[in-house]
Amino acid sequence: MPSSMTFRTRSGRLLPAIIVAMLLASCSGQAPQAPTESVQGAASGSSDYYLQQAQQSGDDNKADWQLLAVRALIREGKVPQAAEQLAKVPQNLTAAQTLEQQLTSAEVQVAQKNVQAAATSLSKIDPTNLTNDQKARYYQAQIDASQGRTSLGLIRAYIAQEPLLQGKLHQDNIDETWTALTQMSAQDVNSIVINADENTLQGWLDLLSVWQSNKQDPDLLKAGIKDWQRRYPVNPAAKTLPTQLNNVLSFQPASTGKIALFLPMSGSAQVYGNAISQGFNAAMNGQLSQPAPQAAPADPNAQTQPPADPDAAVSTSAPDASQPQTDAAQAQPAATPAAPAPVASSNAQVKVYDTNGQPLAALLTQAQQDGATLVVGPLLKDQVNELSSDQTPLNVLALNQPETEKNSPNICYFALSPEDEAQDAARHMWAEQKRLPLLLVPRGNFGDRIAQAFANEWQKLGGGTVLKQGLGSGSELRSSIGSGIRLTGTPVIATDAAAPAQAQGVTIGGITIPAPPTDAQITQGSTGGSVDSVYVVATQSELTLIKPMLDLAVNGRVHPSVYASSRSYQAGAGPDYRLEMEGVQFSDIPLLAGGNPALMQQATAKFGNDYSLVRLYAMGIDAWSLANHFSQMRTLPGFQVSGSTGDLSANENCVIHRKLPWLQYRQGSLVPVSS
Repeated sequence: MPSSMTFRTRSGRLLPAIIVAMLLASCSGQAPQAPTESVQGAASGSSDYYLQQAQQSGDDNKADWQLLAVRALIREGKVPQAAEQLAKVPQNLTAAQTLEQQLTSAEVQVAQKNVQAAATSLSKIDPTNLTNDQKARYYQAQIDASQGRTSLGLIRAYIAQEPLLQGKLHQDNIDETWTALTQMSAQDVNSIVINADENTLQGWLDLLSVWQSNKQDPDLLKAGIKDWQRRYPVNPAAKTLPTQLNNVLSFQPASTGKIALFLPMSGSAQVYGNAISQGFNAAMNGQLSQPAPQAAPADPNAQTQPPADPDAAVSTSAPDASQPQTDAAQAQPAATPAAPAPVASSNAQVKVYDTNGQPLAALLTQAQQDGATLVVGPLLKDQVNELSSDQTPLNVLALNQPETEKNSPNICYFALSPEDEAQDAARHMWAEQKRLPLLLVPRGNFGDRIAQAFANEWQKLGGGTVLKQGLGSGSELRSSIGSGIRLTGTPVIATDAAAPAQAQGVTIGGITIPAPPTDAQITQGSTGGSVDSVYVVATQSELTLIKPMLDLAVNGRVHPSVYASSRSYQAGAGPDYRLEMEGVQFSDIPLLAGGNPALMQQATAKFGNDYSLVRLYAMGIDAWSLANHFSQMRTLPGFQVSGSTGDLSANENCVIHRKLPWLQYRQGSLVPVSS
């Protein structure tokens, strides 16, 4: 009888057999062994395991273990160790190992943010020679190396990668393809030329057209999406819609039958709450003056005064009452006001809750018990910061925004903040082809917040280093008139992501992969002369001192363009001031910039030319409009509302951003800046 059978039947020899088997298994675990997974596979093991096996291997399997270890190290975030291990891979490789080494090398370079080197490595790879797993990695390396910069090549990389993915990765691919498409400018979309066999790309572009044509009307957008799915049944997005568009199909408008208005109606901030409440109620009841038919355009030279404290909707401090005021005739646009427009009033029921009377949590509970379906407010920042911890089923349109953006499915944030104005300035200056900005902002936390918001937005647009210089008091500025202002500053470190590249990159398969910024680019402007634009946050009296100092700071004919916030735009400035400000551009809300002269006259008469309150009155008007479009802002990508405080749109966290009109001083007059 064979010995194996003997072991099973003779208990006296059973134990030695088990011991022998255990010893053999132990020896086999220590001996070099071929990888149990392909070198082109998923590399799902730990780097420690792969490195141990590579150390024990002295044959052709060593390179396979090393390459698997490199990929595991990248996944574990150990990029320096991955690069070190890659350098140890032997030179005498098989064809399959050489191809894998090239792809892994590109992945290491992407992880190192050395995108030019990654572009070179990727350009040497023919994707037709790759396995499906390798192809998915190849296209992902292209996507990562693009650093989020949308291009036709990036869209093509997503499309090529899509059939290679499953599960969550597949949905992520669909969502990221859609995001990249919606971030393309209209000019870029119109200039796209596709190949005859690119049916999938054609389908995506047609879906984009459906969205752009109908995004302001949820019902039309629903119908357009369903019709598109019938026309492109095999398109991957027809089978798995982007998450944002899938939300459109289940869209239901929020109820505004009962609205709870959370405002400070007592204490030092009561004046703010009253102004917002009056604007909200006037809009709700159809009591807003509308432009008269065929009314003359607003006089671009008419002077208006912004709120003395541009942080009024963010700060709990009162506006600076020391700012000069002017009479109504001086402040109002030169157009004949119209009677209140015959707009039908709403049937909504509004109840005002004093946020200085009870804790926020108690107010939310009371509003829910009272049958409210939507809360507008609170206004003060500390209460808005509480919203994330106070769980409520009610939809909330907060009239401020938290220190850190948070994505809460039932909350939107609407604030008239200087940070939001700085972000709009960054977008405007970028559109005017400015690339080397200097920020002149007040020293301290207020100026730091503005600079940070500008730098973060600048980086999202593709910009590089932003320089900041702190401004002192008016007396300090006057004392430094003789020495002027140097066009220098300290870099503002953007917090949203690593700084994108400025140098020309390398193009692979239609994707332009940018190079990282050079040391020279990082320090540009530190010695003066290379700054091409200046954004100034200062009062009118301060700008009167700053502008001539900026003119003196430049030797030669080319001066940096000067942009200012609404803080410097005040009533009472005569022709001499307008001539001194030649070329300066500034932004303000449409109501103060002459967008509706009749409504402007109505508002100034109501508040006795206190333009801080006029601004908050406009905020109340727009809060009513946003309340009626809450679900659209929360759900529909790209939805916009044209309001008295700007053209309003929401980001992915439903933080409302404003696009402001820009005006420019030109030969003693004020003229609109064409967008």
